[in-house]
Amino acid sequence: MVSGDIAKVRDFVREFLTGAQTVHGWAVSARAMDAARLVASELATNVCKYAPGPCLVDLETDGTTLSIVMWDSGAVLPVASDADPTRIGQHGLELVLMVCQSLEVRRETVGKSLRARVTLSGNSDTSSDRTAE
Repeated sequence: MVSGDIAKVRDFVREFLTGAQTVHGWAVSARAMDAARLVASELATNVCKYAPGPCLVDLETDGTTLSIVMWDSGAVLPVASDADPTRIGQHGLELVLMVCQSLEVRRETVGKSLRARVTLSGNSDTSSDRTAE
C-alpha cells in the first residue's frame, strides 16, 4: 500500500456505506460515516508506515454496526501510545480507539489483522471491548 491508497480506502468506505443506505435502506449517520472513514484511513496509514507488503481491506455490516477489517503482512502488533499532548504524530490508534465501538488485533498465519467496529447510528457511546491476541 502506498500513501495514495489511503484516500482510496476512505472512498471505498464511503461508497460501501452509501450503497448500504441506498440498497438496504439502512440508516448511517453523518457521524458514523465520518468515524468509519477516519478509522479506515488511520488503519491504512499504519499499513503504509509499518507493514511492508500486501494488505487487504474487508467491510461488513449488519445494518447496525460496520466492521472494518484490515489485514497486512507485518508481524508487529500495534499498541496505542500513552496520552501525551506534546507528542507530534503517532495518535492514529488513539483516535481509532476513541471513535470505534471495539478494536480487535490478532496475529495471523502471515501478519496480523485488525477489526474495528463502528456503530452506524452515530451513538456517541464508545465504551467498548478492546482486545489483542
